[in-house]
Amino acid sequence: MSFEVKIPVVGESITEVTVATLFKGDGEFTNVDEILCELESDKATFELTAPHAGTLKWNVTAGQAIAVGAVVCTIEEALTLIPKPAESKPGSTPKSADTSASSTVLEIKIPSVGESITEVVLANWTKKSADLVNEGELLCEIESDKATFELTAEASGILTIRTEVGQTVAIGSVVGTITTSGTAIGAKPVETESSAPLPKVEDSKSQNSGVTPLAAKILADKGINPTQVSGTGEGGKVTKDDAIKAQIGSASPTAKPESTVSTPAKNVGNRVSRREKLSSLRKTVARRLVAVKNETAMLTTFNEVDMKPIMDLRNKYKDKFKEKYQVGLGFMSFFTRAVCVALSEFPSVNAMIDGDEIVYNDFADVSIAVSAPKGLVVPVVRNAEKMSFAEIELEILRLAGKARDNKLSIEEMTGGTFTIT
Repeated sequence: MSFEVKIPVVGESITEVTVATLFKGDGEFTNVDEILCELESDKATFELTAPHAGTLKWNVTAGQAIAVGAVVCTIEEALTLIPKPAESKPGSTPKSADTSASSTVLEIKIPSVGESITEVVLANWTKKSADLVNEGELLCEIESDKATFELTAEASGILTIRTEVGQTVAIGSVVGTITTSGTAIGAKPVETESSAPLPKVEDSKSQNSGVTPLAAKILADKGINPTQVSGTGEGGKVTKDDAIKAQIGSASPTAKPESTVSTPAKNVGNRVSRREKLSSLRKTVARRLVAVKNETAMLTTFNEVDMKPIMDLRNKYKDKFKEKYQVGLGFMSFFTRAVCVALSEFPSVNAMIDGDEIVYNDFADVSIAVSAPKGLVVPVVRNAEKMSFAEIELEILRLAGKARDNKLSIEEMTGGTFTIT
């Protein structure tokens, strides 16, 4: 039996790798888990190991660039001894014996994803135990402290999961198996027509092809239909960033009932926060950002914008505004409204890290710097995303008055999700 060895997915933005070194020659025999070659991307170096024992036949040469998912080599499996049919008793069922002999159990192992990486976290399974999977179909997603990777099926068969989601596993560990013969699960698949289960697998694959597993999970938590989200990934694929930016208002009428409940809840002032487990990658990024801040010089960037349209608008309506609301129309209400719109489009900017979790807020508590007799203080405008220009100006006026009188409480100066100064 011949097995194809394909270039695995090594990151969402990586579409091709370079074959750096071949450790085996054409026609040589290789054992299971033996290193076949070394691959290089623009971010890291990876080792490709043999999923089966057998004779090797290369399709590439050293130094060649090859696309992710392409066949890099084939392995001709060594022949195994099969019990002679003549030895079976007349009353036995030779058909089941032949079936068990023809079935092959392939182990799903965590591949090497970098020289310094010794363990990864199993982020998500896209299939369940006893599901029928096709060769090349996405099985699970794993996360290291540097990147996210996808594991695909090396052959078609029945999946058995050994490792649960969220578990940390070492490189080379077996997280599941694929039985290449569906009859090994039981008699029921044998009685079913061979063509019956195939459309189901193809449908499942087509549904997952346009959205990554992590993106699908984030959208499910938000109650958003993935078909209503525009993808920025390769071929229009919905990525994790697309899912984070997606808003509840984009959900389709067929979305989960929870989504229809949460939309009016935001309008009546509900303050909802949701927690997600921080991935190994984001933990590392957070740790290194803090280290960089403490160990290097910081840089501030400035971006110029044309304020003339806002100034013209303010000059046109400021008298009518003050006459109607008894408060002046300043620039801070424009800035606050702009910030709230931006935070709704980029919720990760409005989030915070709490231990091993990242907390996303469905509200904008904007901290605004105010000069006080004892120094600069930063009171918080709560639920600014629901306020009108007049409400923002009145609240800023109220807080500034309390700041001048030194009457601001601790509660009024804590808990902001974004600061304007």
